[in-house]
Amino acid sequence: MSVTVRVPAKVNVQLAVGPARPDGFHDLANVFLAVGLYDEVTVTPSPGGLRVTCDGPDAGQVPLDRTNLAARAALALAERYGRTPDVHLHIAKDIPVAGGMAGGSADGAGALLACDALWRTGASREELLDICAELGSDVPFSFVGGAALGTGRGEKLQPLEVGGAFHWVFAMAGRGLSTPAVFREFDRLGEGTNIPAPVASQELLDALAKGDPDALAATVSNDLQPAALSLFPELAGTLAAGRAAGALAALVSGSGPTTAFLARDPESAAAVAGALRTSGTCRSVRTATGPAPGATVIRNDRSQTFFA
Repeated sequence: MSVTVRVPAKVNVQLAVGPARPDGFHDLANVFLAVGLYDEVTVTPSPGGLRVTCDGPDAGQVPLDRTNLAARAALALAERYGRTPDVHLHIAKDIPVAGGMAGGSADGAGALLACDALWRTGASREELLDICAELGSDVPFSFVGGAALGTGRGEKLQPLEVGGAFHWVFAMAGRGLSTPAVFREFDRLGEGTNIPAPVASQELLDALAKGDPDALAATVSNDLQPAALSLFPELAGTLAAGRAAGALAALVSGSGPTTAFLARDPESAAAVAGALRTSGTCRSVRTATGPAPGATVIRNDRSQTFFA
């Protein structure tokens, strides 16, 4: 008896960051786009108690204890509905680890939906999203997918219209970056300056709605990029290589260190990816299209349902 859920990676096409709040978080205007790189989380009963396993690229970097967001999701749902969290969570990893693409958040969202289906809690979508928000700022978007504007610390979502497919190339760096460290560097770099309240760009929202890659390229932005480059200066070479290969736009994805390149069409994306692979500036390269669906049950042995 098992349930498998597929969950997407994300790219931030706009990440506007406000000053640090008293609670240590930052208000954001975070325009998320889910892209077709996926982790799969499979949940099965485990009489011996909660355990986590993982395979796939960079699986050795994934924590297998209760700090893992998938484990925390199972524990949170079990506590809310009076269940014993005796489950085995297996993560088939394909989203880069510590790459600014919300791989850990995706696993949390996937585990939450999978455990809900396995246990048949009857939780509403709103209840599940409440738990997502408790787990982390990016977890609610991993659950819903598509495109959305995240405000607050990113957990308050407004779905956005997208008028077509956008083609992306992602370059994985040779090491990770800590999101808290990047935010601390953002605060350090901004010390003594007047950091404005974050606001979503209407031009960017219009470009998404029209499905216009050229207009989107002219409006993408990431306020965390200077901090990520300060901590990881080599990323500048990767960004330059992608631009030189014809990318319409190049930016650090979220807190990094993955870099994201917007291409006009699949052929352009393939050309950019090929150039980056031979540039010597990154560890690996992937292509993906967005928007992609959020957390989705693809196998449910309880009801004998299977999805491609």
